[in-house]
Amino acid sequence: MTTSEQNLASGPGWHVSDVVCTAGAGDRPFEEEHRTYCVAAVTSGTFRYRTRQGMAMLAPGAILLGNPGACYECGHEHGAGDRCLSFHFAPDYMEGIIAEVPGARRLGFAAPRLPPLPVLAPLLAEAEAARETAESDAFEDLGLRIAGAVVAATTGSMRARRPPSRRDQKRVAEAVRLIELEADRPLSLAELADGTATSPYHFLRTFRQVAGMTPYQFLLKTRLHRAAVRLRMSNDAISAIAFEAG
Repeated sequence: MTTSEQNLASGPGWHVSDVVCTAGAGDRPFEEEHRTYCVAAVTSGTFRYRTRQGMAMLAPGAILLGNPGACYECGHEHGAGDRCLSFHFAPDYMEGIIAEVPGARRLGFAAPRLPPLPVLAPLLAEAEAARETAESDAFEDLGLRIAGAVVAATTGSMRARRPPSRRDQKRVAEAVRLIELEADRPLSLAELADGTATSPYHFLRTFRQVAGMTPYQFLLKTRLHRAAVRLRMSNDAISAIAFEAG
């Protein structure tokens, strides 16, 4: 077996894996099938990817694109091994993302890959850092942001967004209050979005517009602020405060 896959995080309709392949020029490619929509960021190595959308050479920074039910092959005749952060989305989950991207209408990727793009570089750096630090809670909103950016890039719909409505601003304010009240426990993006009666991607996009950061980043900021206040006001050990702050 030349490929190992480690699940990093998952939720309803999505999961993300760290996929490491050790295949080389002497290993014969074999056919596999995408079970869901796949958006895989190549973080090291190069390989040839062939699917019904076409064939492409992938290198670090590129994005492999896969549609449910599509068969594919990966070959390493030009170098051994690669590593990818592989995000997977169920069709109804991806449909919700596409519905929120201006100008995006088609469900399914027409190309086999995206080349390394400057607009995606900061997101991919965040994702790789989350993998290396085992920050599994970060992957829910990272997956949505990466999927939305990839859909926008593949459809050419990178135009400016409309300002958030008063209703959306109210929803974000309610979510902020919930985060502040319950910052000491895990709060998933799905849970926060359910409380606003919107899709996770719409909620994430609106929250970033209104608050200037993602819900997960706001949760971390809240915890760090409380830890900083406690450091000033108590003689407790730093390690104890950090542990209790999550």
